[in-house]
Amino acid sequence: MLETTGRDLRIVILGDALITSAGDPKGMGWVGRVTAKTTIEGRNVEIYALAVPNETTSMLAERWMSEVQRRFSSETENRLVIALSNHDPAAGISISRSRLNIATILDEAHRNGIATFLVGPTPHRNNELNYEIEHLATGFEDVANRRSIPFVDCFRPLVEHEGWNNDLAVSSRGFPGQIGYGLIAWLVLNRGWYEWLGITEQQ
Repeated sequence: MLETTGRDLRIVILGDALITSAGDPKGMGWVGRVTAKTTIEGRNVEIYALAVPNETTSMLAERWMSEVQRRFSSETENRLVIALSNHDPAAGISISRSRLNIATILDEAHRNGIATFLVGPTPHRNNELNYEIEHLATGFEDVANRRSIPFVDCFRPLVEHEGWNNDLAVSSRGFPGQIGYGLIAWLVLNRGWYEWLGITEQQ
């Protein structure tokens, strides 16, 4: 468990529009739900979600360092969450290039002493893309495992989940709704979030 007398915790979350609350009638998204479940006695927890719609791994690789440098502080414990998108296949980016983009980010973060947590891509409402997205998720997970970095698989638990698919089916933009964001939050919270932060699970 983290020391309650230690520095405040600052977490930067990078990803596409799914780290916002777009499509969620409660306006929380998965980040809001996770934030509500992340408290540390005696320490402030600051979470900054920085979204770029339709972002690919190539776009992420170009901006990630400048984003965290603007928000990290020498007075806080700084951590990075990358919520990986499912846009690479549609953008024509090969899985090998996607893997290399993420591996480069993770290795640079490690050299800079930044602890990183990965949230995998979610299924697309276009089933024709999901075959490639599944392989993309597998590739990302392998990159993370090779570096002992926590990885949350959001693809396999959700690709055939009725609630998730119902949300996407009624969305004009392909965003999940209250159920879908709740499912992502549950996966994040129950697949290594508390262990990564070194705190006990909260009710």
